Amino acid sequence: MDGSSEVTSEVPTGGRGVSSEPTETSQDGRTARETAVLPKQDHPATAKEKEGAPEDAGADAPLGVLWSPSGMGTTGTLPSTWAGKQDTATSRTAPGEGTAGTSCLEGAGLPGPPPALPEPKGGISNPCSGCEEQETQQRSREDDRHDGSASLVWAARPGMLFQEDKQTRLHPLSLSWALGYNSSLAVHSLVDGEDRVLLYVSSHTAVIHDMLGNRQYHLQGHTNVISCLCVSEDRRWVATADRGPNALIIVWDSFSGIPVRTIFDSHPDDGVSAIAISQNAKYLATIGAGKVQRVCVWKWTLPTEKPMCSTELRPEFGHQDYVIFNPQNSNEFVSNSKTQVLFYLWGDAGLQYSAPLLSNQTFNSVVGRFSQSVFHFNNSQALTGTSAGKLVVWDTLSPCTPSKELQVKPHSVKATKLVPMQKDSLTVLMAFESCIVTGDVKGQVKFYDGQLQLLACYSHSKVGPIQSLSFCKTPLDPPGASPACPTSCTGSSQPFVARNFILSTSDATVFRVATDRANFEKIMEEAKKAVNAVACHPRQALVAVGSHCGLLKLWDYQQTKYLVSRIFPEAGIQCLSYDPEGYFLAAGFTDGSVYILDAISLQSSCKEFKFSHGPVTHIGFSHDSEYLATADEKYSVTVYKRVLRNGSRCWEHLAGLHSHYKPIRNILFGVQLDSNEPRLLSLGEDRQLVEYDLNSSSKDHLVVLHRDRIEQVAVPLCLAWYPQLSTESFILTANNCYKMKLYNTTTKMCRKTLLGPTYGSPLEKIQILPTTNTTDPQKCYLAYVTKDKVGLQILPVDGNPHKSSAFICHPDGVSDLATSYDGCYIFTVGGSDRTVMKWEVNLNALDAAASLGGEDLIPFYDLLDGGKEGEFFRELEDYFYYAQLRSHGIDTLETRQVSTHIPLEEIPSVMRAMGFYPSEEKIEEMINEVKFSKYVDTGEQVTKINLGDFIKLYINHRPAFGLSMKKIQRAFQVLGYDNENGDKVIDRGDLLLLLQCRGEHMTEDELVRCLTTLLGKHPGEGGSDPDTYDPSGAAALTEEEIPAEITAEIFAADILGLPVAEPEKNRKKR
Repeated sequence: MDGSSEVTSEVPTGGRGVSSEPTETSQDGRTARETAVLPKQDHPATAKEKEGAPEDAGADAPLGVLWSPSGMGTTGTLPSTWAGKQDTATSRTAPGEGTAGTSCLEGAGLPGPPPALPEPKGGISNPCSGCEEQETQQRSREDDRHDGSASLVWAARPGMLFQEDKQTRLHPLSLSWALGYNSSLAVHSLVDGEDRVLLYVSSHTAVIHDMLGNRQYHLQGHTNVISCLCVSEDRRWVATADRGPNALIIVWDSFSGIPVRTIFDSHPDDGVSAIAISQNAKYLATIGAGKVQRVCVWKWTLPTEKPMCSTELRPEFGHQDYVIFNPQNSNEFVSNSKTQVLFYLWGDAGLQYSAPLLSNQTFNSVVGRFSQSVFHFNNSQALTGTSAGKLVVWDTLSPCTPSKELQVKPHSVKATKLVPMQKDSLTVLMAFESCIVTGDVKGQVKFYDGQLQLLACYSHSKVGPIQSLSFCKTPLDPPGASPACPTSCTGSSQPFVARNFILSTSDATVFRVATDRANFEKIMEEAKKAVNAVACHPRQALVAVGSHCGLLKLWDYQQTKYLVSRIFPEAGIQCLSYDPEGYFLAAGFTDGSVYILDAISLQSSCKEFKFSHGPVTHIGFSHDSEYLATADEKYSVTVYKRVLRNGSRCWEHLAGLHSHYKPIRNILFGVQLDSNEPRLLSLGEDRQLVEYDLNSSSKDHLVVLHRDRIEQVAVPLCLAWYPQLSTESFILTANNCYKMKLYNTTTKMCRKTLLGPTYGSPLEKIQILPTTNTTDPQKCYLAYVTKDKVGLQILPVDGNPHKSSAFICHPDGVSDLATSYDGCYIFTVGGSDRTVMKWEVNLNALDAAASLGGEDLIPFYDLLDGGKEGEFFRELEDYFYYAQLRSHGIDTLETRQVSTHIPLEEIPSVMRAMGFYPSEEKIEEMINEVKFSKYVDTGEQVTKINLGDFIKLYINHRPAFGLSMKKIQRAFQVLGYDNENGDKVIDRGDLLLLLQCRGEHMTEDELVRCLTTLLGKHPGEGGSDPDTYDPSGAAALTEEEIPAEITAEIFAADILGLPVAEPEKNRKKR
């Protein structure tokens, strides 16, 4: 029985509290809104009219700030205390909106500051009562309070993002830096001129990176990996979207870093595959990532969760993964898959599209696969690049000019030309100013005029396949200047002048191209394949990162500066480890080889070893740097030793052993308790904890000292040496049932079982956080990662959920973690997302959260169903007191001695009465846990337990999420067979035989006693009496009450007597 309850300490907003509609840039370079917030200026509408803005005020007037009293983005009325003129405001309801009272203000005067904006800074899993994961959006900064006359968004200016002072970190872990990026998405240049401010995606975070200032700002709010992004023409508005459960679309203000709009449930099937923003920055077009793709158009400044229009695409069109608006008409956009181009037209009649046909037979020429599409600046044509190096020219047969009156049916589009541009595949296609720009797989960037005549070509031998291009907004030279024509420019009477641009490649390299000198400057180079390895230097602020492409990079994480790198072309790096002195860095590779490198220069200290028969998964040094051990995918442990040879120290292979029959989860060096000799342990999914005798081992002979099975059902996933917080020494493990266990380091006896963090998935890796706290050496912390989160746990572990906190770090999976030598930072690597996250640690925030959760038994009461005042707790008290009576004898007439304890022998009965059915081994662990809890300190065994300690014991040992019907059905899937109705069943005789012969064996008498008690009948009598038992007639009763074929539903409902949901009952009746 799981009495967990849910408490959420933060409400995720995702930035829905404020919406700000962009306006077109005026002639003097300022937007209408920027003009509005400056002092002594005309009213925004008047200013806009003076600056040549369109007269359609209803479409282009600034949108008032949307404000919600609840902070959840549902638009409410503007507070009457806000300053500013609002007499010109007109209320308009969003199209398709059905909620009364929801409105937006258009043409409103400048209001005063709204309530402070919370900024989501990443997915957080906060400690909560119960065992269910609670995730909220992390905010990186305190709510900004200011007394200006404009909101944060309205007052934002270019360049102010990095001008703010660093705010106090309010969370136990805060993202400090992101290394690596998603090279399959575009890299955008946000700032013009020599300032190099880039926007790119690292896992679930959009990063604004000031390259020259060596600063980053992180746009966090997504809980899934970001799948697409786009940037408005003026570089102010950034829209990001993701794929997966609870996918989001978030629009950010790049000037302030504030999320101004979040759209929930935009594509509930599987998130967003492609996104585009219109030229006027008012509209978003999104394409879903589901099997049946849905295309939506959003006016993101409207306070509605519904698109303005949408349509579904037929699967035969292929997976549409690219979309772009017509810059001259926001009512048109185009998308394409590898095989089909679609043209869209939307308006009052809804969203309609046309799918023109094109095949190799159309022009009797190979077309190739489509890459990207773009509208020609002549407003009557569109172009699509192909893998055959050609451009498809699409012509509009009945062109539609930008106007409010849209045609009822989409205009017809037809492929009129197939223009061969080059032999190499085209990967990027853009229309920039009066040029058509292409990028290809050879790293060439070519500029064409409107007639597709080549103007210039920029290329470099070290540039790989181009993924994206982003141009500076300002011209290269002032008007009237005569820049030199690039050497690659074709002959022309007029020199071609191109703006500088940022180029990113699919092999994770970013270049800045100065077009006047045709100069390619590499400004970023990251891993091309999965990043699975990370290690921190034990004495310096250095972190080493290894990837499957063979790239090993060394970073100074204090200065966030790249120091040195080395490429290993033969194989990928799978794991890394520094020796405790910081002289060596060991690397394990996917081909089974092991390199021992100099820790600073990364040069080899000796020839590589190759004694592993599979990829090396774990590697580590002994405390004295005399031994190095590895584990590989073939379930073997290999040991290397440092020896003296010819007067110098060198490494040699000692021995290896196939010590496990399932994957090895951890190898761990330690120190003998009675000496300074190293000891070595390995832990496998076969539940075996193996200790090796290094002193007795010899060349090619690795001796096993102990082999202990430490789990009965659960699978151990990781282990660490527990800090010396008491007289007894422990090994800490975590298993796949969300339990943490302490084992005596000598006897390997399980001394304690505790509820671990329950944030969606079990702990995968753990490390004791190094501490420099000399005032309280007993204060220790544990760093851990789950499948997709990184977290901290206060030690000692006691099952209190408020002592832990977790944050989403890599939604697609965490590969490894490392802690800095001073415990100030934690590093995580995301494997397939090719990123490294640097997390700043704030232990004071974690301690504060634990204090707010309550002391002593308060956190544990909250884990019971209904809490201390609930019926479950009262029932537990009754059973506890009944166990006291039983221990004294139910029918005794002697005077009873009042006690607050029960004997340890009564623990199993009360546990089962509360719905927790432990195995005999689990019962022994529970009793021993209490019995020997004080033995090391006092030498005496504990023989009784009070109610408070019993509650802790119950919560820590019971299943984290209770007994589920799925677990029973899974067992029947394995043990049963299909009957005539197609149900999985177990034969009655087979079930009785399994209970007597498999697992913890039951005798026939024990089995019959249990069954008759469960069935509520006693042989020959009308009821059951637990104190008397007569086996006569038990076999006949079993045959009478238990059907010949047993389903999971019959077993749960009729035999165990557990409540079964209605759908399961219907299956049982069938």
